[in-house]
Amino acid sequence: MNLPQTAEAVIIGGGVMGVSTAYHLALKGCQDVLLLERESFLGMEATGKCAGGIRYQFGTEINVRLSQLSLPMLDRFEEELGQPIDLRYCGYLFLLTNEEDAAVFRQNVEMQRRLGVETQWLGPDEIARMVPLLNMDGILAGTIHPGDGLADPNGVVQGYASGARRQGAKLLTGVQVTGIRVESGRVRGVITDQGEVATPVVVNAAGPWAGEVGKMAGVDIPIVPVRRQIVVTGPMPEIPPDFPFVIEFAKSLYFHREGPGILTGMSNPDEIVSFDQSLDQNWELVHMEAAMKRLPILEKAGLASHWAGLYENSPDAHPILGRIPEVEGFYCVGGFSGHGFQHGPACGLLLAEEILDGKAHTLDISQLDLARFSEGREIVEYNVV
Repeated sequence: MNLPQTAEAVIIGGGVMGVSTAYHLALKGCQDVLLLERESFLGMEATGKCAGGIRYQFGTEINVRLSQLSLPMLDRFEEELGQPIDLRYCGYLFLLTNEEDAAVFRQNVEMQRRLGVETQWLGPDEIARMVPLLNMDGILAGTIHPGDGLADPNGVVQGYASGARRQGAKLLTGVQVTGIRVESGRVRGVITDQGEVATPVVVNAAGPWAGEVGKMAGVDIPIVPVRRQIVVTGPMPEIPPDFPFVIEFAKSLYFHREGPGILTGMSNPDEIVSFDQSLDQNWELVHMEAAMKRLPILEKAGLASHWAGLYENSPDAHPILGRIPEVEGFYCVGGFSGHGFQHGPACGLLLAEEILDGKAHTLDISQLDLARFSEGREIVEYNVV
């Protein structure tokens, strides 16, 4: 398909946020949606390299409400879009190993329950019975919600992409956006390596590259890339089918079933801002040592695969969602700081409302505006992994 000369809206980025926005714009009647992805396939970068977690357990009301909108959309996904996404409600089990985290999580559980999320508080004995394979050293308490779990990121991307195309949207891969044309304070078009597209609306859904795309429009978008790494083991028949998504919160160390093995990751607190996606072998050794200490059965595991990807971090670990007032017609959906995949369905819908209806109305997203950083209205998310 050749690059069109005009579009009603151009979306930059073909991960979950971009394809969800394209689908929901087209579904709401936007006749001429164009999505541009520079890679050869959709969903290859941050979305395709994530752990696939979905959860209600967050530390702020807005993130819980995004989950309450988004996770039921994933529940209906196969019925609506005809695409299986391997939904597994295994539960997220947060392990708490210090008193400070335990105190904050108690408050968070109260907030979650007030919003209708029935998170359970667990003592060490309950955790040991639930996951007997764990080394319980240092675990003071935990939380679990049985409606948390996993979904297939690639399935979600392909489902929204197919749905968007059925609605008439154009999704092109292998197209590099090199600039955004802004005249008299408003968007006029996008410049690519294959020509220019005139448009009054540009959506920045570039994930870890959202800051770079912001610069093209002359706007400072405080979203930065930070490397994260994942290891997947070979088959581990000892892992039971109901093994939850386990997170040792203080270490940002996590495990969940992945096929016949275990997927595990651990965030490096000293990782610098960069686009580097090479594997840090030294950090992988630190990670696996911690992983084997908490889940000793990993000592017998073989390596099936490992990779690095990028988080798209904002200063307060919340997304920048909605219109960018400095440039009329410029919108952003990014900065989810490691938990964006699961909110892709909701945020595509909300952004489509913002663009076509003038304001998101399914959920109030006004506190997720860009101006919160200059106005001192940051909303800090505690439950970041």
